[in-house]
Amino acid sequence: MRIIIESPQTNDEDVVIIRSASPDQRLISMLLSFQTVKTDLTGYLEDRIVRLDYHDVCYFESNENRVFAYCSSDVYEIKYKLYELEDLFGPLDFVRCSKSLIVNMEKIDFLSPLFSGKLEAHLKNGEKIIISRQYVHNLKVKLGIQEVD
Repeated sequence: MRIIIESPQTNDEDVVIIRSASPDQRLISMLLSFQTVKTDLTGYLEDRIVRLDYHDVCYFESNENRVFAYCSSDVYEIKYKLYELEDLFGPLDFVRCSKSLIVNMEKIDFLSPLFSGKLEAHLKNGEKIIISRQYVHNLKVKLGIQEVD
């Protein structure tokens, strides 16, 4: 497989062209998800309302019926439920890692195994989060190191 990325001419729209002898359902689903995914959201911090890009979010955490987006420097309250964020950003590199946490896989530096089948994710910003045992399989599938059941 070859991947070619070209810069468009000024005022040209971005275009994605895929040539495939036999496009499967996985490829079609991936393309549709990229076309429909919302990539920014609104965060609230004290008296500020901020537009956040998903690239800036390290992880989302639910705590006491409130959801927070942890970025490299600040923590913002988000007016979404965790399952809604999972639906929105699941097609991208976000994966559920516990009942109360969704992590941006782009922000993971490395993983360490823990006792009882859990993993510890060391993030690029120095934080550590726990991947609970029931979500380890999903993370490994998304990383491509384990087959889908």
